[in-house]
Amino acid sequence: MFVDEVTIDLIAGDGGNGCMAFRREKYVEMGGPFGGNGGKGSNIVFAVDEGLNTLLDLRYKKLIRGNKGANGEGKGKHGANAEDVIVRVPLGTVITDAETGLVIADLVKKDDSVIAAYGGRGGRGNIAFATRSNPAPSFAENGEPGEVRRVKIELKLLADVGLVGMPSVGKSTIISKISASKAKIAAYHFTTLSPNLGVVKTKDNRSFVVADMPGLIEGASLGGGLGDKFLRHIERTRVLAHVIDMSAWEGRDPYSDYTIINKELESFNKKMMLKPQVIVANKMDVPGAKENLEEFKKKVKDVEIFEVSAMNNEGMDNLLIHLADMLDNIEKLPLYEDEEIESHVLYKFEREQPFTITHEGNEWVIRGKEVEKLLKMTRFTSDEAANRFANKLRKMGIDDKLRELGAQEGDTIRILDFEFEYQE
Repeated sequence: MFVDEVTIDLIAGDGGNGCMAFRREKYVEMGGPFGGNGGKGSNIVFAVDEGLNTLLDLRYKKLIRGNKGANGEGKGKHGANAEDVIVRVPLGTVITDAETGLVIADLVKKDDSVIAAYGGRGGRGNIAFATRSNPAPSFAENGEPGEVRRVKIELKLLADVGLVGMPSVGKSTIISKISASKAKIAAYHFTTLSPNLGVVKTKDNRSFVVADMPGLIEGASLGGGLGDKFLRHIERTRVLAHVIDMSAWEGRDPYSDYTIINKELESFNKKMMLKPQVIVANKMDVPGAKENLEEFKKKVKDVEIFEVSAMNNEGMDNLLIHLADMLDNIEKLPLYEDEEIESHVLYKFEREQPFTITHEGNEWVIRGKEVEKLLKMTRFTSDEAANRFANKLRKMGIDDKLRELGAQEGDTIRILDFEFEYQE
């Protein structure tokens, strides 16, 4: 089964908890803190696997979860980092953040990989908090929560030339003649239900990849026929080969077919019309095709036209040589501009409004990534840990903001599920 689009929730691994321990050995006075740091949680990594050509393995996965780092231990032992979760995907996979629409990665090389969700760092043990003024801290951190995000994963095939056109114009026959592709061929519409790839070799030993797209009809970009399900696969192609049935045996007008398909391509993505095109006038062995071609040429004068009979394998060599010549002079460009691709450094350490405070019912509710992360990483096992948490909130400006909004002594303050009293 050909699957080319899935949406998955990612939850990277939490960091391991830091350990609070003290050195207690005979004959060692004032041993001091001895708790190690927790290990890092696992990242979720998407990596190219050249043996895959579909996203079928991910179709029924709704959630991919990373593993937690190991907790720190006494005697200064640090917890082990969790191994990354590797998700294998085909060449040509595009990973997009479902919420922001930013492209996380476009995996087009055999060794490409990307961290789509970062694991949390390990919490620090009490060794890490020792200072001259506090040589024996009685607190440690919980691990940082792993990154949570939803991603859309799309497969956009890697091909140099895309065969486009109405149903039953002969695209599958053409690719079966010029390559070893075993495309399904039958005398009814929409025989091709998924894209076919074929490697073509010309008489002068040049080679390139051709993609045969399922037939398009008017309204395809809006969901007509097979819809726009497969239009994404010609976004990467450098040349469009527009296959037209010049025999018009179904009663369709070749020029009308040509304009309808171009309109659908433009409606799907305006960049499609910037790609070089050739017209493949197919079924020229059928009576009436020559006359139809003459009329067609009167209306289309700015695109190279090649007369072929795919069934009889006539005219193919000249077409392939011309396509190879075109490809020699067309640079391979990335599918996405720099501004469309997410910067992981900026994303990981993005600066946003640190917190918001709202008055809901009888309590003040504080929200914000940094505040919530601080709460999750604080282990309230000692007064020292609670005081550290309060001092950090004060440094963030939360106390001043609550006072400005009118919070009174004894009011209830809530962060996530944690509630405490406001004190001046």
